[in-house]
Amino acid sequence: MTEDSTPLIDRIKNNNNNNAIVVPGVYDALSAKIAEQLGFEAVFQSGYSVSASMLGLPDYGLLTASEVIEQARRIAKTISIPLIVDIDTGYGNALTVRRVVRELEDAGVKGIFLEDQLWPKRCGHMQGKQVIARDEYIQKLKAALDARSSNEFIVVARTDALEPLGLDEAIDRANEYARVGADLVFIEAPRSIDEMVRICREVKAPTVANMIEGGKTPLLSIDELERLGYRFILFPLTAIFASAYAIIDALTLLKSRKDTKSIMHKLLTFNEFNKLVGLDELKMLEKKYLY
Repeated sequence: MTEDSTPLIDRIKNNNNNNAIVVPGVYDALSAKIAEQLGFEAVFQSGYSVSASMLGLPDYGLLTASEVIEQARRIAKTISIPLIVDIDTGYGNALTVRRVVRELEDAGVKGIFLEDQLWPKRCGHMQGKQVIARDEYIQKLKAALDARSSNEFIVVARTDALEPLGLDEAIDRANEYARVGADLVFIEAPRSIDEMVRICREVKAPTVANMIEGGKTPLLSIDELERLGYRFILFPLTAIFASAYAIIDALTLLKSRKDTKSIMHKLLTFNEFNKLVGLDELKMLEKKYLY
């Protein structure tokens, strides 16, 4: 991918080529650094991924605002591409949302996802979700929009109304959130391609697709999602699924074979890992400051 100095939000809204922004989910500074080195234009701090990696627990409303903000601060300092952060329901009322947005923007974050679930929330592809009243959510959305100091800070309005209230209500909410000022809207967990087609056709704002391997939504290719009309395509759990699989695989072999010689082809070497995390740059700085 080539670098583009155009703000991310402008590339999404003023895209005449139907090319979506493809964004992987990350959970720490290392996963974000890898995504940047591979050429992705932005990364997404996934709530589920952070809950799993930091707490060893599922996406079930267990993360606190301070934990999310501090992890975002670490990640944003490590990369130069935009970081967009999942802030769940905003951890309280409109005033809480306002504070969270200001602290994240101060930390170098370039956008948020804010959802309308009832707290404590749960992963959008789990059963039993409930949503708050539209008016209550709109108070939070307005607070997020007011709190940002730059219009380049992206505010994504997410609704989980499809499961408890149906697709018509979810589309109505998405359009209302767009009228209030959300930059993008995200109807979580459509269950069929037909529902996805309706979302892209009837929502009057750039839309978000959320590809969770094994989730409720059909797993489509980027080309297929672009043809449907999605402008922002998330793969929020791909990296942590892959990481967990690799760790289980490697440690299972270590446990059974009592060494790692047989899995060297599955591991980075010591030198490769040092290069990944920037040891050469630190050595150069070290030489610069020698007296």
